[in-house]
Amino acid sequence: MIIKRTIFAVLGILGAVPALAQTLPEGEGKAVVESACLGCHEVRRIVNSGYTPQGWRTVLSMMVNVGAPLQPDQVPIVTEYLAKNFPARGAPAAQMIAGPVQVSFREWTVPTAGSRPHDPLSTADGAVWYTGQMANVIGRLDPATGAFHEYRVTQPNTGPHGLVADGNGNIWFTENFGAAIGKLDPKTGTFSEYPMPDPAARDPHTPLFDRSGTLWFTVQGGNMVGRLDPKSGAVKLATMPKPRSAPYGMVINSAGVPFFDEFGANRIARIDPETMAIHEYTLPDPDARPRRIAITSDDVIWYSDYGRGYLGRLDPNTGAVTEWASPGGPRSRPYGITALADVIWYSESGVEPNTLVRFDPKTQKFQSWAIPSGGGVVRNMMATHDGKLVLAESGVDGVALVEIK
Repeated sequence: MIIKRTIFAVLGILGAVPALAQTLPEGEGKAVVESACLGCHEVRRIVNSGYTPQGWRTVLSMMVNVGAPLQPDQVPIVTEYLAKNFPARGAPAAQMIAGPVQVSFREWTVPTAGSRPHDPLSTADGAVWYTGQMANVIGRLDPATGAFHEYRVTQPNTGPHGLVADGNGNIWFTENFGAAIGKLDPKTGTFSEYPMPDPAARDPHTPLFDRSGTLWFTVQGGNMVGRLDPKSGAVKLATMPKPRSAPYGMVINSAGVPFFDEFGANRIARIDPETMAIHEYTLPDPDARPRRIAITSDDVIWYSDYGRGYLGRLDPNTGAVTEWASPGGPRSRPYGITALADVIWYSESGVEPNTLVRFDPKTQKFQSWAIPSGGGVVRNMMATHDGKLVLAESGVDGVALVEIK
């Protein structure tokens, strides 16, 4: 059932740690948690979680968005109970590195609480789009006025995830809970849907258009990569050579070849646009877990190693890999990443607060800044047409625009 699977996903944000107890502690709010949460969550899923009071409010808003039977007057009671008994666990302090570049942040809170903005998109008209994964919306922000417009997806609980625009201004997105690719026509507000032909392709992840107009996408849990022909609606899927590879982020090189990382393994891969044959590059450290990737003008692949706290570089022509320890250390969890004018920008999602990190490949030097709102896990970012950065800030229900001076 999609709703149950969606709710169950909410408390998995921080990942599992060993449970110290299998029962909920006594206190006001326990009965409500048992009646409203345990229908979908095991007790250990709750006791293994830890958030600040604001973090728990956001989690509860996510749950309400996808159907949890919580009444408005119950939310403060449950928030206090959860925050008292399952507080936030300590995260490494962010490490600030000074440098020659100045940046300024502008941040906005999205209209629907508990949206969990997942991916951002900058379009040529200056708008910032985002997927409200837990609110089932595609959102648009006009940075000039601060005005938002949310388009609610026609199908319920689709879990909008990655998004990309086509040449006609349509917004395409992956339905991470709905096993489909969605399309929004902003002119009419209407949605179209392209279901996956294989039920195993349950969670489309990151979409990207190649220069011929074909839409490529990863399927993380389904362990596949796919392509969609927007003209015919035909979808073709290729299964990964190895199980549990978890295809994740994607880029396309200057020859039109899609590259993607395998978050479930220490590999980067490419797929042949014609035959859909997959070729893999194994990273030297078996503990590497590349989560997102970027590409520079020389077609070199850069990746954020979430598992080890590294920034990595892969030259597909030679297979050579170079890595640099991220400023925040092994628990910094580098995540969203992009390239701007051949300089690498990414976020450390495991430190408090989250950071924006700049790495200059020419000097091989880092510079970093604290994200004012805390970031709440920046899962993805992208460069704008005029040399800025847009960020999605999941845990604080925010989107950000970063100006680089």
